[in-house]
Amino acid sequence: MHARQATVSKLEAGEPATQLRILMDALAALDLELVLRPRTKVSAKAIEDLF
Repeated sequence: MHARQATVSKLEAGEPATQLRILMDALAALDLELVLRPRTKVSAKAIEDLF
């Protein structure tokens, strides 16, 4: 991964405005991929039942 330590620290801390390129570099370094899919639609009752 070709990023400064400060950039990696911001990514790890979850700071907003991380560039997509940095995120993709980090995922590649960890042998991970980003998958986009439609959100699962559940009712409020189903969410309440989780707790």
